[in-house]
Order: sequence, then C-alpha cells, then structure tokens
Amino acid sequence: MLNPEKFLKSIRAQGVEFSTGVPDSLLKDFCSVITDEGADIIAANEGGAIALAMGHHLATGKIPLVYMQNSGFGNCVNPLTSLADPDVYSIPMLLLIGWRGEPGVKDEPQHVKQGRISEELLQTMGIDYAVLSDDEKGAEEQLKVAFNTMNVTKAPFALLVKKGTFEKYKLQTKVENPYTINREEVIEWMLRKMEEEAVVVSTTGKSSREVFEIRAKYNMGHGKDFLTVGGMGHASQIALGIALSKKDRPVYCLDGDGATIMHMGSGAIIGNQSAANYKHILINNGCHESVGGQATVGFAIDFQKIAEASGYKQTWMVKEMAELPGIWEQFQNADGPVLLEIRTTEESRADLGRPTTTPVENKEAFMKNLSN
Repeated sequence: MLNPEKFLKSIRAQGVEFSTGVPDSLLKDFCSVITDEGADIIAANEGGAIALAMGHHLATGKIPLVYMQNSGFGNCVNPLTSLADPDVYSIPMLLLIGWRGEPGVKDEPQHVKQGRISEELLQTMGIDYAVLSDDEKGAEEQLKVAFNTMNVTKAPFALLVKKGTFEKYKLQTKVENPYTINREEVIEWMLRKMEEEAVVVSTTGKSSREVFEIRAKYNMGHGKDFLTVGGMGHASQIALGIALSKKDRPVYCLDGDGATIMHMGSGAIIGNQSAANYKHILINNGCHESVGGQATVGFAIDFQKIAEASGYKQTWMVKEMAELPGIWEQFQNADGPVLLEIRTTEESRADLGRPTTTPVENKEAFMKNLSN
C-alpha cells in the first residue's frame, strides 16, 4: 500500500502546486493529506475542478492535480473534451480517479456500470492513463511517466486508483461544527411527521441509507421513498419532476449541503416553477462526511438568501432540535417551493447499513405508490 503523505510529496516534487477536486471514499486518505496541507480547493463539482485547474495552468504554466471518484467523471467529460483536449486548448493536468465498481470487485449497484466503462471511457476520450501501483517504487515510476507524457502531449493524464491502494491517514483538519442535532434522529422525526400521502426523494450518501433503515425500523415499507443512490446533486430536480407531475402529493426533497452546492443552479429552476407541493429540506453538516469529512462551504454561505433570491416562497433554519416542531408546522403547511435548512453534527452510526432492495425494486415500489 502507498503512504498518502509520501505519494503527495512525490507529486509535489514534479512541480505540482495546485490541487482541486471532489473527495472520494477510495481517495479519502490521500484527500485528507491534501486538506491538512492547506493548499487545496474542494470544488463544487468535478467539471468545476477541471476549470479551476485550467485557470491555474493558464496563469502559471504549471501542471495541476485534479482528484475525483469515477462516478463523478461524467461531470468533467465536457470540459475535458471541449477545452482541455489537445485539439482545443491542450491543457495538461494530472487526474487522480478513484475506481469504484472495478470489474471483479464487489460494489454498490450505482458504481458497477461506471466502473466497468472507466478504462474504455478514458480510451475513447484519448486520455493517456495508468492503473496506479500500490507499490512505492512502481507508483514513483508511473508518476515520472505521467509527467514526461504530459510535458510532451500537453494533455491530461489519468491515474486510476483501486480500492485499498492507500494506507490509512486520519484527517487532522476538523470542520468547526457547534451544532448538536443528529442527522439520523432528525430524519426519523420528520419521516414520522410527514403526511400519509407524502413522498420523499433523498440525496446520495448516508441520508438515503438512514431513510431506508428508519422505514424498516418502523415497518413503514419503502414505497414512499426514492433513494438517489447515484447522480450526486440531482435529487432536487428528480423531486421537482415528481412534484410538477403529481400536484396532489406533497413531495419532500431530503438534500445535503455538498449535493446542493454541486448543482446549485437547480435552485433557480425550482424557485421559478411555483410547485406548491415542493418541500426542500437541506441537511447541512458542513462537510463531505461520507467520503472523509472534508469541509464544504456549507457553513460559509447563506442558503436561505440564495433560495429566496431564486424564487422560493419562504425559508427557515433550525439549529436546535427544540426549534423544529414549531417551524415544521409552518414549513409543512406553507405553499411551496419552500426550504428548511437544518444544521447538524457530522456524526453517523458506524453500523449504518445499506438498502437491501435493488434500485429497480425501489423504483417499482415507488412508482406503484405514486400511481395509487
């Protein structure tokens, strides 16, 4: 296995000063080292990271580092092919890509297809790549080849990172989080208060896993929930599509700060569609908790003002559990689109499970519920 601190030093030794990206579970130890170094920008999404890296190269002539999970690679296909490609602006950058769903390695359903096509996609895009060695000498040699190649081609070079490549590293830079509300507990409280006919669209990550386990705990069934297991940042638009088509059903979008930031333009569309049955719940813990705990800008920006400026009719914020019952009644009874931001801790259960039904089973149960 590779020591993530040594590997970052090897990259820096090649002249790389700038790093940006979106944290990934397979890269979390490496990403934690970068975060602790303090010279990193966690981007809104992977496409934005490519653009930031391009800007750095244009300003300095140096090769930047961009890290991501392969599930987010789709977000950067456009800027890589229409801007960074040798046929356009010819911008070199080192892409470090966590390889979820690697063929032959058991993974969640949402990662299987992306994992299977990751190499083929890089080949189709004409991006030189290697599968990163977990041996220090092998990785050093690959870095030399990568930078020699980029210096000649003036194009991106990718390193695919398998599960278990990096040794453990504990993030030292903690997000300042003064809040006491536990996410799973507040989700449980809200699910039990929702209207009988209400449906829920929950965001990528642990929130959807918690929704599934809470429903199982109370034998509620799973037909009222659409678990957005992939496509981070798109839950709010899925919920909007449902709300506009089923105007007699309350539709709750259970969102996160990282997911909301990833595709924040969606809020402007929500605000201008006047879906009276649309209820947007933003659970904000200020970090990418499920992939290592790196900070988002969730505590640094005003989601309420952004939502109001985008056309949401009303917004509320809850910082303490005691505030929720009174605000919930207002939120639930208001005409949408409305936003409820809830500030929570970054904690989650170590034994949190995963859905035991398949995505197709989830979809079919959800559609059956909506048709009733």
